[in-house]
Formats: sequence, structure tokens, C-alpha cells
Amino acid sequence: MKRIAITLFAVAGFISAPVFAQDEKKTAAKDAENTETAAAPQLERQPSPKGAKAYIISPKDGRTVKKKFLVRFGLRKMGIAPAGIKFPNTGHHHLIIDGAKYDASKPLPMTDNIKHFGAGQTEAMIELAPGKHTLQLVLGDHLHLPHNPPVVSEIITVTVE
Repeated sequence: MKRIAITLFAVAGFISAPVFAQDEKKTAAKDAENTETAAAPQLERQPSPKGAKAYIISPKDGRTVKKKFLVRFGLRKMGIAPAGIKFPNTGHHHLIIDGAKYDASKPLPMTDNIKHFGAGQTEAMIELAPGKHTLQLVLGDHLHLPHNPPVVSEIITVTVE
């Protein structure tokens, strides 16, 4: 009788072990997923004052420009601060070229079509290929995150000769 009980116990352990191991793997994967989600910091968008607005001083909408041209940035009801400097109602400019897409809940990426001016620049020489292009400014906070609500300029169109 002992032999049967031991055999049954061993068989029961053998059958349930893989099922238990699968459940353990699922639980571990779920825990890892929850840990990654919890570990990812939720970035808080900085508030912008009512009426704050970014704008492009030059070139004017519809203008024809040379391949290399100056873009001058404007800002109302906020101040300029370099990236990394957290101060209320401040930020730095980002130039969005040709409607580059970005997620406003995340820091603006640095790409060929999203130019960062983290030193607090208020103008920049840019070079674009001949043809029509759109330009828009987005103010980012100390972490390159758009404010809440976003401080953006109107979209302008330029033609590069």
C-alpha cells in the first residue's frame, strides 16, 4: 500500500508541476509587466498661463525663402529658459517642420523634422530642400515636454527656392 501511495503522489506531483510552472510563468510575466509600468515615470506636463502663445516672427506665412534662412521665434505671456531649467511659465522652442508627428504626453523627440533649441535660442538659421514646407513652434518645458495646454504657433508655409 505504501508503494501505491508513493507512486500516486509522484504521479500527481509530476502532472501538476508543469501546470503550476505555467501559472508561475504567467504570474511572473504579469508581475514584470506591472513593475515596468509602475517603474515608467509618469511625466507631469507643466501648466501654461491663459493666453500664452508662441509665434513665428519671420519668415511670414506664404513667403519664398532661400535654401538657408533665418527663423525668428516669438512668445507671449511666458519666458524662455534653457532645457533642464525648471521655472514656472518658461520653456524653450522646438521647430516642427512639415507637420512632424509627436506625442504631447512625452518629451519631444529630436529628429530631422523636430529641431530643439534647448539653449534658449529665439532664432535659428535652418536649411531646407527646395519646395513647399510648413513650420510650427512648440514650446517645451525643462524636459522637452509640451505644456498643458500646449503653447504652439500657427502653422506657416514657406516655399524654398
